[in-house]
Amino acid sequence: MEDLLGELLAATGASRVTLRRDVDADSPFPVVGEALAPDVGSLRGETTVHLPTQPVIREIQRGNQVVQDDCANAYDDPAFQAMLVTYGGLGAQIVTPVQVDGRVEAILSLHQLGAPRHWTDDEIAAASATADRLRELL
Repeated sequence: MEDLLGELLAATGASRVTLRRDVDADSPFPVVGEALAPDVGSLRGETTVHLPTQPVIREIQRGNQVVQDDCANAYDDPAFQAMLVTYGGLGAQIVTPVQVDGRVEAILSLHQLGAPRHWTDDEIAAASATADRLRELL
């Protein structure tokens, strides 16, 4: 799985790619896989952001892919705005559910740190294709 994350990072030039799995009832969707650009901090073990209350996670739980070119202007929610800082200055993201039998088993995220970014159709499709490949492995 780590190879798939690294391939997606290289293909998009993003700052970080994470894979979260629904494996821990006490800490929903912890990071279980990650690919990082140079000098980008890891999110492994980060537990201060309560994911179930995040607006993006609510969309993911409905089975929707979330594409944000400018995270700072995506939601006014104070917890979401705090998450942007905690995650290293998150500027843009693509968040894709990995569903197995209609249930979200994992979450694939591409992060661009520091500034907004326009995600291309090819990058969005690459995230979806990687989620499909991960689904096959779960």
